[in-house]
Amino acid sequence: MELSDFHGPNAAYIVELYERFKQDPGSVDVHTRSVFEKWNPQPDGHKILEVAPQAAAVDVRKIVSAANLAQAIREYGHLAARLDPLGRKPPGEPSLSPEFHGLTDSDLACLPASLVGGPIADSSGNALEAIEALRAIYSSTLGYDYDHLRNFEERRWLREAAETRRYHPARLPIDEKELLDRLTQVEVFERFLHRAFPGKYRFSIEGLDILVPMLDELVDRVIESGACTVLIGMAHRGRLNVLAHVLSKPYSEILAEFKDPVRPDIAGGELGWTGDVKYHKGARHRVADETPSCLVITMPPNPSHLEAIDPVVQGMTRAVGTSVDHPGQPRFDPRVTVPVLIHGDAAFPGQGVVPETLNLSRLCGYWTGGTIHVITNNQLGFTTVPEDARSTMHASDLAKGFEIPTVHINADDPETCLEASRLAFAYRDLFHKDFVIDLIGYRRHGHNEGDEPSFTQPKMYEVIRNHPTVRRIWAESLAGRGIVGESHAQELVQKHNAALQEELDRLEPAEDLHEPVPKPPPAGAARRVKTGVALDRLREISRNVNKLPDGFHLHPKLERLVSRRSSALDNADEASIDWSVAEQLAMATILADGTAIRMTGQDTERGTFSQHHAALYDVENGRRLVPLQEFPQAKAAFEVYNSPLSENAVLAFEYGYNIQEPQRLVLWEAQYGDFINNAQIVIEEFIVSARAKWGQTPSLVLLLPHGYEGAGPDHSSGRLETFLGWAAETNIRVTNPTTAAQYFHLLRRQAALLTTDPLPLIVMTPKSLLRHPLSASTPSELAKGLWQPVIDDAERRARPEEVRQVLLCSGKFSVDLRTSELRAERTDTAIVRLEQLYRFPQDALLPVLKGYPNLRIVKWVQEEPENMGALRFVRNHLAPLQREGLDAEFVSREPNSSPAEGSTALHNANQAALVRDSFGG
Repeated sequence: MELSDFHGPNAAYIVELYERFKQDPGSVDVHTRSVFEKWNPQPDGHKILEVAPQAAAVDVRKIVSAANLAQAIREYGHLAARLDPLGRKPPGEPSLSPEFHGLTDSDLACLPASLVGGPIADSSGNALEAIEALRAIYSSTLGYDYDHLRNFEERRWLREAAETRRYHPARLPIDEKELLDRLTQVEVFERFLHRAFPGKYRFSIEGLDILVPMLDELVDRVIESGACTVLIGMAHRGRLNVLAHVLSKPYSEILAEFKDPVRPDIAGGELGWTGDVKYHKGARHRVADETPSCLVITMPPNPSHLEAIDPVVQGMTRAVGTSVDHPGQPRFDPRVTVPVLIHGDAAFPGQGVVPETLNLSRLCGYWTGGTIHVITNNQLGFTTVPEDARSTMHASDLAKGFEIPTVHINADDPETCLEASRLAFAYRDLFHKDFVIDLIGYRRHGHNEGDEPSFTQPKMYEVIRNHPTVRRIWAESLAGRGIVGESHAQELVQKHNAALQEELDRLEPAEDLHEPVPKPPPAGAARRVKTGVALDRLREISRNVNKLPDGFHLHPKLERLVSRRSSALDNADEASIDWSVAEQLAMATILADGTAIRMTGQDTERGTFSQHHAALYDVENGRRLVPLQEFPQAKAAFEVYNSPLSENAVLAFEYGYNIQEPQRLVLWEAQYGDFINNAQIVIEEFIVSARAKWGQTPSLVLLLPHGYEGAGPDHSSGRLETFLGWAAETNIRVTNPTTAAQYFHLLRRQAALLTTDPLPLIVMTPKSLLRHPLSASTPSELAKGLWQPVIDDAERRARPEEVRQVLLCSGKFSVDLRTSELRAERTDTAIVRLEQLYRFPQDALLPVLKGYPNLRIVKWVQEEPENMGALRFVRNHLAPLQREGLDAEFVSREPNSSPAEGSTALHNANQAALVRDSFGG
């Protein structure tokens, strides 16, 4: 027999055993010793082991086969686990049988348990007993799925936790009667709503009732750990039950939501308040406990877009655990908070935001210390069966690519389910990584309460109709063991029914319904903000920010950049402030004022156009230096990260961070403005509508490079028209600044308004204007100026009586107009820049126009197509000008389905034509 008869770790295992035997025969068990005593391999050339006597070779093969069988059970045992409460046969795996390895039970009975290894070997008399014990662990109603992990310590810990059943209720007892009471609460709640409000949507948890006790178990473990926050993200399935029983949302509120009374005191129209359906709402619950820490459980509201809440919860988690009340780098403590995400079995592999979110889990800028994922697997996606919903065996298999361990559990086995919760928390607490629980149950009703599931799954629902609930299964188990009497379970049902009926009987829907109606933004708050900074203070801050530590070796080109930044404030009246200098100074002064800043995005450290250089790197050793973390005037932390190449999850993460800690300035930058297309759900469902639906007040800043410069359809437009289409009821600010000073004051104003007038800020940032002379500003403009929603034509203002025509424009196109040769010829034409588009600055624009006494025509001119940009939005706001005797005209590219030309030559020709048409020449 040769070593080549064995493969992989088996060969190494045999060699190791044999070497141990040669050194000390007593170091191996008696049976193995007897085999090796008959086996006398000799080295010969390339052969490591020579041919042995036939009988001994057979015995050695059986040793290796037994080890292989044990490994197969550990790795593939979940494929034979009894995971389906409805009795579907598991898929199985041939390597799980002894016969596959050439073994019989008799062979295994003659082999030592030590061949199986692990904790099982110590409590088993032989290999057969050890193998059966492994099957009872790995192929029961719980299946472990962790062999894909690269980290040996994690695999070893999971194996020992599994094989010692360290977290099973048999080792850590539970209150069995209390569990029955909780399951009764969960079931009675659903059935009561079903009777009291027939046909009304509630998206029942029935079939996965054990989820609530599992969350209870997680909360208990969190309290023991000393963490202060649990954040739960979940969709609509089972949400009402979790809100009622985990977050203690009063029954009266939920029942009032079902009654849906008309509330005349909610002035929805003038405040932009719409509210949301009951199974989208969130809650916050403070757990009164005897432990020193007081735990807060939060479930943020979310839309029906499945899994959209996942990265939002991650961002909230990061914000809760991050301390920023000090200069330098923020400090994140993963022990402060625990995120829990509850997924659907069709959505987890089906929605792209899931892998995007999982990809964030181990990135420096997005790490949250590990998330506990629970897939509420009811084996259906509306009417779609798993075979049509995913290309993997398990709904959870996507997580394997991110080296996340998984346990698959049968939702009808309460003790195993609680074991899974304990295991998940312990793993997260130790390794600070994600963990997945694949909770396999069923859906007792259709997708919603008005749906008939038997249309598409007749056989499945025939089984479900006759299948007992987990409450009944657990009650019968306790009664069978004499723990409760036969009548106890029914008494609990009656008790909880009576409690719900009492709440319904005394309900006053209009009074019991609590709607968080938002207050309107303070009128005029934005106009009162002073954003200028004294020149001496700017110079001192600039010197410190741009002072490099001794021994730091900067790239030669960046040495010149830092030198220019350092000297940019020397002459108060010289236009020496470009976009990047203004940004650095704005952020530095904001930090000096005590407001923390988080800035992320694609290539944001350097900037897509090499403009930020917020992080510098030593060319000799790669050391990273962030100047805004190093200057002494800072009173708060600054962080900047390059994001992964993702928009949806990353922007949602920043949204979550922002709403959790609204007093911090949070900015997200797209590589190009049109990349926002990939985050449309985040914009529509959270940023622009969260105030109207849920009363949230986000203040996230979006930086979207925008401008037509011949880069083609996909690198020209920040989709300005889309944001203006969403603009209503003062829900956002939309701007298109054209100078460095404007950008400086805009950022400082946003920071100043975080606590008094929070609104999301959409900034169409420039590309070619970043270093353009006409976009540069003087230091005096930073010191004495302020944000201007409208910028008049200073040159034409000197002789206003000559002006007959105003070209009203926004952004980069204004520079095209001002640098045109027609500018000098048409002295009767003024160029007025609209820097703020929403809210439309009517009060600032009208005085400017009235300052031209002979004005006859106001033209809105833009480089975007007629059906894009701001044209249609502005047209509505220019209508009142006709009452002033003015004509309103419009110039743009022709309507198009694509934003811009792919040909640079065609772009240039069309751009020149637009300039000519604007001036009327």
